[in-house]
Amino acid sequence: MSEDGQHGRAVLDRRTLLRSGAAAALAAPLGVIGAQAFPFRTATPAIDFSEFPICRTASDAPPLTGAPRKLKISWNAGAVCLAPVPVAIDYGFFQKQNLDIELVNYSGSTDQLLEAIATGKSDAGLGMALRWLKPLEQGFDVKIAAGTHGGCMRVLTRTNSGVDKLSDLKGKIVAVGDLAGPDKNFFSIQLAKLGIDPNKDVDWRPYPGNLLNLAVEKGEVQAFLAADPLAYLWLKDSQYREVASNLDGEYRDKSCCILGIRGSLIREEPNVARAVTRALLDAAMFTSQNPEKAAKSFQPYAPKTATLADLEAMARYHTHHHHPVGDVLKRELKGYADDLKTVSVFKPSTDTAKFAEKIYVDLFSV
Repeated sequence: MSEDGQHGRAVLDRRTLLRSGAAAALAAPLGVIGAQAFPFRTATPAIDFSEFPICRTASDAPPLTGAPRKLKISWNAGAVCLAPVPVAIDYGFFQKQNLDIELVNYSGSTDQLLEAIATGKSDAGLGMALRWLKPLEQGFDVKIAAGTHGGCMRVLTRTNSGVDKLSDLKGKIVAVGDLAGPDKNFFSIQLAKLGIDPNKDVDWRPYPGNLLNLAVEKGEVQAFLAADPLAYLWLKDSQYREVASNLDGEYRDKSCCILGIRGSLIREEPNVARAVTRALLDAAMFTSQNPEKAAKSFQPYAPKTATLADLEAMARYHTHHHHPVGDVLKRELKGYADDLKTVSVFKPSTDTAKFAEKIYVDLFSV
């Protein structure tokens, strides 16, 4: 994709903002490995609200009073789409809300992540909607407060593979990092919408995530699913190309990642839950307007082969301007639940409207 095309996805016009519901955010999976403390780089920078007029109310709300409120946020430190998290540390967005944040890098299962949030081992976490929705059906005391961005997932292949479009995966062998992963769910949904049975017509094969490209190089598979930063870095090799992504079609205006907050925190301290959500939304908005600064904030967590220019390009590609809350978020959650019915992850009898109502919370309605 050209730089102009990437930038076009990162600029939010008024109609898109109205659809998106009024905020800016960020997120991805949770973790219990290695808490980290970070110094604030500067005072909170100004944000150009002329692009995001509806966001001004949320950002300008008064911060918490008293001593800084200590909170733990779980995230996947290797996920470049979560660049707004270190941005919120480096540029004082948590400090502005009078929050003292401890980041916890989590690599466990989604069930463990949600249990950790629900039981207070962490106060909030970031993850992928298509990974979280099924476990949330089990009733974890976690509410979804915001979408954070789109653009995490891609289908890649070798240029000479004969796979030119998503429908070409029919009858092919496709490598995946996780047979229950959100990328497999997403692209299975897209195949089903094309009339292709993803369970019968595609042979999915599990491989370690950092070896997916080797599977296609050896001819063991014809395509593979990957996420940034690895997917972007592989695409720098002219022998690879992108077949599809989760920014295609209607999904270019939908978030793939979400912010979940402990239910008891929302009930007992809703102002604290709003503050952490607001800080992450502001950091996401700052990321969309300052991708070069976001790249520098994320660089300590990036693969050594990723340059600052690479990270900036990824920040531009991911739709950090799209971070729905309220009714728009609820509609997106319902839409994903409807999608999951098409690949038998949810039962046909599931009332997806009631499910979306149950798992989301509108922190900015009051």
